[in-house]
Amino acid sequence: MLLMGSLLLISILAAVVSNRLGAPLLLTFLVVGMLAGEEGVLGIEFSNPEVAFFIGSLALVIILFDGGMRTHKERFRVALWPAISLATVGVALTCAITAAGVVWLFDLPWPTALLIGAILSSTDAAAVFSIFQSQNLRIKQRVASTLEIESGTNDPMAIILTMTLTSIIASAESFSLAWISLDVVQQVVIGYLAGWIGGRAFVWMAQKISVQFSFFPLLAAAFAVVIFAIASGIGGSGYLAVYLMGYKIGNSRLPQLPHILQVQDGLAWLSQIMMFLILGLLVTPSHLMEHWTLSLSVAVLMIFVARPLAVLVSLIPFVFPWREQVFISWVGLRGAVPIILALYPWLTGVPNQELYFDIAFMVVMVSLIVQGWSLAPMARWLGLEVPAPAEPDRRMPLDRLGSKDPMEVWAYQISERSPACDHRWDELRWNVDVEFVGIIREGEWLLPKSQPVLEEGDTVIVVAKLEHVDAISRVLAAGGKATELQSSEFFGDFTLRGDLLMQDVAGFYPVGQLDTKLLAMSLHDYFTQKFHRRVVIGDQLQLGLVLLTVREVTDDGFIRQVGVKLLEEKAN
Repeated sequence: MLLMGSLLLISILAAVVSNRLGAPLLLTFLVVGMLAGEEGVLGIEFSNPEVAFFIGSLALVIILFDGGMRTHKERFRVALWPAISLATVGVALTCAITAAGVVWLFDLPWPTALLIGAILSSTDAAAVFSIFQSQNLRIKQRVASTLEIESGTNDPMAIILTMTLTSIIASAESFSLAWISLDVVQQVVIGYLAGWIGGRAFVWMAQKISVQFSFFPLLAAAFAVVIFAIASGIGGSGYLAVYLMGYKIGNSRLPQLPHILQVQDGLAWLSQIMMFLILGLLVTPSHLMEHWTLSLSVAVLMIFVARPLAVLVSLIPFVFPWREQVFISWVGLRGAVPIILALYPWLTGVPNQELYFDIAFMVVMVSLIVQGWSLAPMARWLGLEVPAPAEPDRRMPLDRLGSKDPMEVWAYQISERSPACDHRWDELRWNVDVEFVGIIREGEWLLPKSQPVLEEGDTVIVVAKLEHVDAISRVLAAGGKATELQSSEFFGDFTLRGDLLMQDVAGFYPVGQLDTKLLAMSLHDYFTQKFHRRVVIGDQLQLGLVLLTVREVTDDGFIRQVGVKLLEEKAN
């Protein structure tokens, strides 16, 4: 108990340090586990793949369930089909290209090479977005949504391929593409149905039973494990089932959902830490060196050949700018799933069983080091960063009050960059309904009736409908946390309505010569015509000496605001 508690404590403290250095947190947990292993500082001997596989599988259930609950409907509207293409066609191509390279370079049998490719074909969004969060980086919604949905749905595909190929190799059956395809379809269909039924069943149960809110996060986690076991037991993909179940629950209007998400976040992080610690303990560094040539070759092949080609082919039907395709290719970050999958051949008695584990571990390490440390600079170099949105510093849902429209209490820390700084509340102008509760200054609550002036360092407390959070945040917040990219620098100093006609824009700004048909369009219609798809915040078009940038988009895809930036200081 002392040992496990100490390892957990050291991992968390090391994560704080690595977070400031911009290092992937998962790499930190792996290194701590390796240092505690039999060839490390503590010399702990651990060689039980069964225990590691059980803990890893249970941790993956919690992580995928949490990821599903945090995937919102609007992200599916923006990037569902590109992400599905990457999670299916992309996974298959990554597996095939990697296998072909391994066969050509090292003359390994095709079944062995395909199994290596299948094990390494999934990506890890947790590693990617933890890096973005640590460096206060926000990228365009279309790219972020595509990566998030892809990573949540390609794990089940990689797991299905790995288990199917392992079964074929272990049973010495003849390789049959038709049989593999049929097995994949069966697992996907059963997994989808189990996830949909499980999500509906949990929402119905949560609405009917009456227990303390503290029980609901535990109930949700237990329900996810049960659905995983049932789906797997009847021949389906349990991981796909728990991801879809989480999505179904996360997009419901359960009053218990905020509390479930809060606790689930801690459970997901605990699962990741425990999983990587166990995998770090299991690996023997000296064994990794026995296959280092093959491992490094596979890593280079996947990073620079297989992933880019898979992304290029998978996104052909969709209009993605080349910069976004390059970034999606580079974010093929490998995480825990490949190492867990590499244990499956080990457990089923496949020949050269430790070969798969050593290759997967080395490839994950290389991916976390090479790609993990370069994600943020790559996003900024490709121009995919968008300013952090203005948002409350603290928020508390009021769903238990039974309001038809979701309401929340928000707290804003006033800074010198806040538009409301040095003003009284009655001097602010609102176009939405908001109730002023007061301010907290030096620990004292100043009531609205005292009409205090909002000063730097004050905490303003308001109550409003959830749909008005953006409008209120633009007045009370400081435009998001300080980043390298400020709103005025990215969007420009001027804002136009999306329904404004192009002829009106041409009357004020140097947009050059426009034909009559274009002049009759609105800004929304112009962007929609140019992009041939759903427009997101950060999409840009240049007209003459003016750069137009989408600044605000409604839930149904209508462009509400467009930023205007003059490209030359002398432009008048």
